[in-house]
Amino acid sequence: MTQRYEISVGIIGVGALGAALGSQLSRANVEVVLANRRGRASLENIANAMGPTVRAGTVKDAAEMEIVVLAIPWSAIPDVLGQIADWEGRILVDPTNPPTDGAARQAKEALSSSEIVARIAPGAHVVKAFNTLPAEVIASDPAVAGGRRVIFLSGDSLRAKREIERLLARLGFAALDLGPLREGGLFQQPSRGPLPMVDLVRLATYRSAPDSFDVAAERWRG
Repeated sequence: MTQRYEISVGIIGVGALGAALGSQLSRANVEVVLANRRGRASLENIANAMGPTVRAGTVKDAAEMEIVVLAIPWSAIPDVLGQIADWEGRILVDPTNPPTDGAARQAKEALSSSEIVARIAPGAHVVKAFNTLPAEVIASDPAVAGGRRVIFLSGDSLRAKREIERLLARLGFAALDLGPLREGGLFQQPSRGPLPMVDLVRLATYRSAPDSFDVAAERWRG
């Protein structure tokens, strides 16, 4: 009988970040499908080493999971996303960062990089996350100094963000919602925002309203 998991995650791209997330998800007993451009055979040993909840697959296999992480270089995004005609409401986590010239072009258009991703991923609910810290930090124990390491996220779908918050909590991280892709995504983006390489810890005694940062963003814009 095939085992059914509560959460399924596809990871497209298994470099440093993809491997870090795959290992964290495996430890949390989350079903994971790994994929890259070289094919399933190139990932079999990596998947087996991560644990029994992880398997290798194709890009399309990974893209069929309820949550998909796009852990690939910025330059590879059009080719990979072009293989998926319709995301049908699935959640696409975008940890990519554009090169400096790409960021300058987006600045002229007043767009965040994840808004560009959303434009070429029809039907996807894009959430920006995991792009502000090095892969080795994300791979390490999220329990730090009596609290939990913070992962920033932003997105235009409240439902998608809450799903990613639940996933982060399962992994042991604390989520910090920065609001929509435009404002929040720009805060997270290198060369355009203040949060890249900022490593925060939420202490165990911290309490806040669940949408406090969304409310703050609304007041700031208003």
